[in-house]
Amino acid sequence: MVFTRSRRGGRPNPLSRVHAYAAAAGLAMLLVLPLAGVAAAEAVDDPAATSSPVTWGVRPADTIHGAGRPNYVFDLDPGETLDDAMVVSNYTEQPLTFRIYAADGFIAESGQLDLLPAGEQSTALGSWIDFESDEVTVTGGGTVTVPFTLAIPADATPGDYAAGVVSSMLVSTTEGVAVDRRLGSRMHVRVAGELAPRLEIADFSVSYDGGLNPFAPGAATVEYTMTNTGNTRIAAGSALVVDGVWGIGATPASGLGGRELLPGGSYTQTVTVDGIWPLLVANARLVVTGEVITEGGASTTEAPAVPDATASGTVAAVPWGALILLALLGALVVLVVLRVRRRRADAERKIAAAVDRALTEARATAATAAGADADVQSTTGASAAAADEALAERR
Repeated sequence: MVFTRSRRGGRPNPLSRVHAYAAAAGLAMLLVLPLAGVAAAEAVDDPAATSSPVTWGVRPADTIHGAGRPNYVFDLDPGETLDDAMVVSNYTEQPLTFRIYAADGFIAESGQLDLLPAGEQSTALGSWIDFESDEVTVTGGGTVTVPFTLAIPADATPGDYAAGVVSSMLVSTTEGVAVDRRLGSRMHVRVAGELAPRLEIADFSVSYDGGLNPFAPGAATVEYTMTNTGNTRIAAGSALVVDGVWGIGATPASGLGGRELLPGGSYTQTVTVDGIWPLLVANARLVVTGEVITEGGASTTEAPAVPDATASGTVAAVPWGALILLALLGALVVLVVLRVRRRRADAERKIAAAVDRALTEARATAATAAGADADVQSTTGASAAAADEALAERR
């Protein structure tokens, strides 16, 4: 293997599937991860990047502990010691010299077992392995068996430990830079005692992005860190459901995947759940389940169940797009009403003006007619008076 650097909640159907999934994830890790421990033949990531590509292999030796092993798996008591060996094979025609050592293991971001860098001091299983020699030279096409001793401290804490036995050498690149290439086999040790598997969820947060399209759903983003706070290796799986008020629109997350966690290991995951309608609130409920990983050759005692870890959170899911649309529609209605009122007021003003003009004209006509009548009456009266005077003179 080339090493490189709450509360319980949720809807029954989506969340219950995680239990079956966790079991499947644990089985998949048992089947796949040991294969990664078989030492590969190529120790150069990019042969074209080196002036002389170098290949070699590493595997567990055939000993009383087993033959054809893909990696090292032991079940030991505190204070127990055993002897084993590693085989280093040189696939080139030239002799090669390797540095031999052991290092503590951890799960990298890729989900695969990695080892501490050569310059970093191991404090657990890597420090319990002692090679007879820290350097070995292998002739071209040859093989060398390198013995080592594994001594478990008497005060070792019960539980699972991971490390790797490594062969490394400096390889020069075409630019003349020396690169440390490492090839090794993984080792898992279970120290006898009480097993206490446990998972915890921390830093659980939920956010919501509804977008501006009022006719499309938004997305909820959930971030959390799951940590193995127990003392066993765990194949962890998770199920996440996001819904609205009263559980409306429950949507399970997809593609969460499974992951192996060593004791003390943690993993931060960010999950985006699409298709979440803005129903005022978005509720996220997470259930993390796990199974203790027990590889062949390890303890035959039944592994205890891993308690579920749960977390939940709520975030406002305001339909901003719909609110903006309603605001625009409201503004449009107001403009239309104001425009209708303005037109009505203009029409009423025009009608009133027309009525005023008509009344004015009617008054003027009436005044003219009244003046004419007065003139006629005045003329008639004068004529009558003249006639009266003429009659009086004749008498």
